[in-house]
Amino acid sequence: MSKVFEYFKQVGGAFGPSGREDDVREVIGAMAGDLCDDIQTDALGNLICRKKGTAEDKKKIMFAAHMDSIGVVATFIDEKGFIRFSQVGGLSWSDLINIQIRFANGTRGVISFEEKTPWREMTQGNLFIDIGAKDKEDAERMVRVGDFAVFEAQPFTQNGVLCGPYLDNRIGCVTLLLAMEQLPETVPNDVYFVFTAQEEVGLRGAGPAAYAIQPDLAIAVDVTDTGDLPEQKYPMACEMGKGPAVKIMDSSVICSPEVVKLLDDTAKALDIPTQHEILKFGGTDTAMLQKTRMGALAGAVSIPTRYIHSPSEMCSEADVENAAKLLAAVASK
Repeated sequence: MSKVFEYFKQVGGAFGPSGREDDVREVIGAMAGDLCDDIQTDALGNLICRKKGTAEDKKKIMFAAHMDSIGVVATFIDEKGFIRFSQVGGLSWSDLINIQIRFANGTRGVISFEEKTPWREMTQGNLFIDIGAKDKEDAERMVRVGDFAVFEAQPFTQNGVLCGPYLDNRIGCVTLLLAMEQLPETVPNDVYFVFTAQEEVGLRGAGPAAYAIQPDLAIAVDVTDTGDLPEQKYPMACEMGKGPAVKIMDSSVICSPEVVKLLDDTAKALDIPTQHEILKFGGTDTAMLQKTRMGALAGAVSIPTRYIHSPSEMCSEADVENAAKLLAAVASK
């Protein structure tokens, strides 16, 4: 078992939809405890791990990976015990048909759909959760309105490829943990590894964390789409297995050229394969890092990932390992 997969099973298996990141934070905090000098949690639930620098003119370097995931929340239970729900973060109804989900208390269920509705007219409003309840009263003993649930699927690794739910963005968290392990005993600058909350519902955690830290350099770590699938609708230059991607821009940010150059030059010096990423749709914590206080030099390293926001996301373990190596080198400068 690779270390990437070993770490992902721990971090990815923790319950943590947006706003309910406590279990993920506890797992990561335990794994990071011996790798940094101090750990704190802010009011929004961000986990901030700091390794103190030794240089007299030290700067602040911030790495951020969001630990929350997309999910669903129960909104109504009908007389037969079927549960209607709303999304937490961005979901496509077509990814939800007949998949298994798990509530925080361990109750499991299946998402299904109203079969009389024509497929072309289907929306999320035509879906429901079946927990095998006899009726409403029976269902309410297991699930209450307001309870959150996440995808329930078994991750696997095969031929250097990792597949499972919530690579977005637990694989980014794994990348930061691997980078922390590779830091030398002393570093010149203060290095902050921040595991942010509520990214999937509006990049809410990264801004306050960056505001408090005031980084001189900030780099987000997240997943990005790939353009390597058959007959893909939107062309994209990133491919799974060809190295971590250095973000140029997405719909929410244009990365600081200085940070792009730093990442490119560092990767080249270490012979780490990288790609350039331009994501036409979607954004990451990078935008909030860049806009903190009077602004900060900001960029991102992305893990090329297929089938994002589905229960079966897929990435290359080598891309994760190379991303961690790149971040550790930047932090050690």
